[in-house]
Amino acid sequence: MTLSTHTSSLALRSTDDDARWAAVIARNAAFDGQFYFSVATTGVYCKPSCTSRRPLRKNVRFHATAEDAERAGFRACKRCRPDRASLSEDHADKIAKACRLIETADQETTLEALAQHVAMSPYHFHRMFKAIVGVTPRAYAIAERNKRIRARLVESASVTEAIYDAGFNSNGSFYAVSSQALGMTPSAFRAGGADVEIRFAVGECSLGSILVAASDKGVCAILLGEDPGALARDLELQFPRARLRGGDASFERIAATVIGFVESPGGNLDLPLDIRGTAFQHRVWDALRRIKPGTTASYREIAAMIGAPQAVRAVAGACASNRLAVVVPCHRVVRSDGSLSGYRWGVERKRRLLEREAKS
Repeated sequence: MTLSTHTSSLALRSTDDDARWAAVIARNAAFDGQFYFSVATTGVYCKPSCTSRRPLRKNVRFHATAEDAERAGFRACKRCRPDRASLSEDHADKIAKACRLIETADQETTLEALAQHVAMSPYHFHRMFKAIVGVTPRAYAIAERNKRIRARLVESASVTEAIYDAGFNSNGSFYAVSSQALGMTPSAFRAGGADVEIRFAVGECSLGSILVAASDKGVCAILLGEDPGALARDLELQFPRARLRGGDASFERIAATVIGFVESPGGNLDLPLDIRGTAFQHRVWDALRRIKPGTTASYREIAAMIGAPQAVRAVAGACASNRLAVVVPCHRVVRSDGSLSGYRWGVERKRRLLEREAKS
C-alpha cells in the first residue's frame, strides 16, 4: 500500500467513525445491529442506542459485530443487552416464521394457530403481522394461495388437481375467487393466456413512445419508453400465448383518450381499468390514486396511509410493479427529503410529469 492510499484509507475510516460516534451521541436505534461500540474504561460493549452514561470519545472503539467486540475482550452491557436480539428483531423473526408456515401449509391456517405457533396472543400477532408485512395474515395467505394456484395450474395434470394442491377444499371455493386470482379462466391461464385477447396500440406523446393495452375488462397496461418495439416485447412477456392484436378504430379512440390523459394528467381517466396485483399492491395503488395532482407523498407517508408504517420497502416495490403509468400515479411518490427517486419509466419523465402537474 502506498502512502497516499494508506492516508485515504485512514481518512475514510475516520469519516465512518465520525458517523458512528454521532449515532452513539444521538442514541439512534436505527443503527442498532449495524455496529457496536466498546468502552476501554468499563470493558463493556453496547448498542448505539444504549441509554447508559455517554463515554468519552477517546475511550470508544467501534466493532462490526458483537462477536468482534467479544473477541477484543469486551463483555456485553447489562443495560442494552447487545448480545441479544432486540424486541423489534424478535418480532420480525416471529412474523417471518409465521409467513413460512403460511407458505408451506397444505390448508388455510387459522389466526389462532398462527399466533400459537409463534407464542403470541392472536390480537398482538395480528397487529404486529400487519405492521411488519403490510397486510393482514388472511390477505397474505390469500396472496400466497393465489401464487400457488398459478404455479399448480401450469404443473398439474388437471385444473381440479391444481385446485386441491393449492389448498382449496373444493372447486366451488376456488371458482368463487378465480377471476380475481388469475384475471382469466383457469383453463386460459393453463394455456398461458391462449384464450385471452389483448388489444394494443403504440403511439407517440410528449414523454416519448407509449403503449396502451386493454383486455375485455379494461385498460391493463400503459407503458412508456423510447423504443416502441421494446414496449411491445414487454407486453408479450406478460401474456406469452395471448392473442395480441393491433387495435381497431374503436380501440384507437381508447388509446387517444389515454394519451390525452397522459398529456393532461388531472382528475381520473374515464375508462374501465383491468388492474392486476396482490392485495398489498392494490392497497398501495389505491393510496397513490388519492394523491392530488400537483402534490407528492413520500414512500413512508404512503406506508402510513395504508396502515403499514414499517412496510416502506414493500411500498417502493409496489410502485415499481405498477404497469399503468400516470393512471396509477407512482410518479407522485418521492423520498422523505422531497428528492426524486427511481421511476420505472425514467426519473426525467417523473420530473416532467410533476412539473406539468404543478403548472396546471
